[in-house]
Order: sequence, then structure tokens, then C-alpha cells
Amino acid sequence: MSMLTRLHYFNCVVEAGSISKASRMFDIQPSSISRQLTALEKELGVLLLNRTSRNIGLTEAGETYYQYSRSIVSDLEEANRAVNDLQQKPKGNLKISMTVGFAECCILPLIPSFTAQYPEIKLSLEMTGRVVDLVEENVDIAIRTGRLRDSNLIALKLASNDFLLCASPQYLADNGSPDSPFKLIDFECIRYEYAGWRNWFLMNEKPIKLAMKSGLTIRSINGQKQLILNHAGLALMPKWAVKGELENGSLIQILDQHTFSPYESLSSTYAIYSKRELVSPKIRVFLDYIKTHIDND
Repeated sequence: MSMLTRLHYFNCVVEAGSISKASRMFDIQPSSISRQLTALEKELGVLLLNRTSRNIGLTEAGETYYQYSRSIVSDLEEANRAVNDLQQKPKGNLKISMTVGFAECCILPLIPSFTAQYPEIKLSLEMTGRVVDLVEENVDIAIRTGRLRDSNLIALKLASNDFLLCASPQYLADNGSPDSPFKLIDFECIRYEYAGWRNWFLMNEKPIKLAMKSGLTIRSINGQKQLILNHAGLALMPKWAVKGELENGSLIQILDQHTFSPYESLSSTYAIYSKRELVSPKIRVFLDYIKTHIDND
């Protein structure tokens, strides 16, 4: 029998005034409660209750112990209610770590409507290029591009990283358009300044690394987009970053019959979270919300 159960019995006997009344409340035999109270007193090494044939009274030690016992049980019940409430209702602090480009293009525009719908969830947003440790850094969700390495995590696919070769209409009017991926060496190619994204590959049966002249690099998806919008050259951009600009004509896709990638495999962006038996409502509703609202056509 746990100490907590004995505390429940002890408190109930004190408040009911008798073991028999307490036994009816717990629907057990009076002898069971009596044995547990005796075991509690032996464990403490002190008499808590003065028992007579007619009533039960607290000893001085019992009075002191009852004050603490009542507080302990009350606090635990409140803790249980609070945890159950968190499991039933989306609320509490939610820490999210995101890659900068995907956050700026796809996640941040959704945050105001999400917080309006779930005002009791308090978001903490981090935008970074580094891979965070969810457990050590107390991160609830990490949004990353690439393969999942940790088997203790779950990955929810949010978007395919379909990389499109893009430029502004003015740049193409001034400089012409490449008629082959192997002619890119004749054009200003603005590359992402990150070790895994600097090269461009033509994705055939085997990836072919494309030759490009040394030119402008920048470590920002939105920075690349601003440069090509202002006619600085060509850039290999994820579709989710330039969908609006392609639709309104401020950017044009080039060599759309080919598939490109900044590394030797195709990739996607995922929401990563810890593998748990119970996923808290705050995590579940955020994942459902962004999965539903991200435009991944």
C-alpha cells in the first residue's frame, strides 16, 4: 500500500470521525483501513490516533501530522487537475525552433491566426540554422530540412523542397535565358552560403554537379529572393519561398523541364517532435494547424 493511500485513509478517518464511516466512503472493510493506519503509525514511530470503542481522536502528534497530510493530498490533487487540464485543453508554453527561411516564408504568417484561435498557448519562437537538441534545450517542436537521424523523434512532413531555377523578367530580358543547365556558367548564379547548399545539381538518374562561375553568395533564402527580384541574377529557390512571386509574374521559372537540387538528393521540410505515448494538446493542435494551412501545392 502506498504512503499516499494511507494519507487518504488517515485524512478521511479524521474528517469523518470514525473508521467505519471512512470505510463506507472508500467501499472497503473497516479492518483494512485500521491495518493501514497502524502501519502508518509504525512507519512514523508515533501514535497518531487515540482509539476508543466509541470514537477516535487525534494525539498531539496526530494533529500536527494531519495539517501536513491534508496539505500534501490537496496539493497533489491540484497538481493532478492541472496536468489533466493541460492534457484536455491546448494551453501552456510551446517552444518551437525553426529554420529561418521556412519560418519567414511559411510559419510566421500563420502565427497571428493561430494565437487568436488558441490564446492560452504561449509561443516561444527561435529561428536558427543550427540543429537543436529537443531534450537538452526543452524544445517542443523543431522544423528542419533533411533526414531524421534520432529514432526517438517523430517527423511530420510539412512540405517538399522543390527547388526551382528563377530570375526576374528584367534580368532575362537584359541577359537572355539559358537554354541548357550546362549554360548556367555564363550567368550570374546567386547561391546560398551554406556548406550543404552551395552547389547545384541536375537531378537525372545520377545527380550531375553543374559548373558555375564564382559569384555572389548569401546565407538567407529571403536574401536570395530579394536579390533576384532586383535583377541580380538567377537563384535556385524552394518553391514554398517563391510561389507568390511566380504567380504574380515578378519571378519566372527557368528550365522548368529539369529537376534541380542544391545537394545530391531531393529533400523535404519536417516538423520534428519527441516520441511520446501522449502528445500534449498544445503540440498536437500546432502541428495540425500548420499542416492544414501551409500551401504545399
